[in-house]
Amino acid sequence: MDTTNVVHVMKVRIIKMGWTAVFSLLISTAVMAQGYKSYDITVDGDTINIIDANGKKQGPWVLRVEEVRGEPGYEEEGMFKDDYKNGYWRRYSLQGDLMGVEHYKFGGKDGLQQYFTFFGNLEREENWRGYNPDAPYDTIAVYGAGSNEIVDFKIVKAEPYSVRHGVWKYYDEGRLMRSEEYDRNNLVIPKETATAPVKEKPKEVEKTAEMLEWEKKNRGKKGALRDGRTGM
Repeated sequence: MDTTNVVHVMKVRIIKMGWTAVFSLLISTAVMAQGYKSYDITVDGDTINIIDANGKKQGPWVLRVEEVRGEPGYEEEGMFKDDYKNGYWRRYSLQGDLMGVEHYKFGGKDGLQQYFTFFGNLEREENWRGYNPDAPYDTIAVYGAGSNEIVDFKIVKAEPYSVRHGVWKYYDEGRLMRSEEYDRNNLVIPKETATAPVKEKPKEVEKTAEMLEWEKKNRGKKGALRDGRTGM
């Protein structure tokens, strides 16, 4: 095909489409050149929701969930890396109110997560432990039946996962109402600090003048026994 004609056709298209459309066309051409299977372009010309040649989600994404059976819908935005949520994600109501800030590592929640009411007040804080790909094995605590005591440890092959780990806090209009702590998905039961009862000293009887006089006279005598009489 004559390259001169191709250039001429492109020029005609540019004139008819306008610069905004041309900019989008150039982005589309660049994206397709990278071998992406699909993607979206925002009104600002940003490329989002990329699915690469291997079918994996990559880069910035915006997900929308519609209202279902009375459950409110929401939108969330964040980054995908090799098909896994990664880094900070923010969740909004369909009206645009911030509902939560989450942190992910390889698709699982990791670290502090915060959730808010529709009025912008902090509702709860969660702490999670995510999978660490640099550690192929993990040490898991084994708890005794019906107790919170660790009786053994097991080394297992680590798989992508996320467990409750750390302090969870619940708020009401900004006031902390209660908190609980987890150790790798096990609720930590606070140990009661039992204190031994304090033994009280017997109360000393105040001695009368007669008692003091009797003790003085009978000090050192064997078998001396006071019979309760007040006479000498």
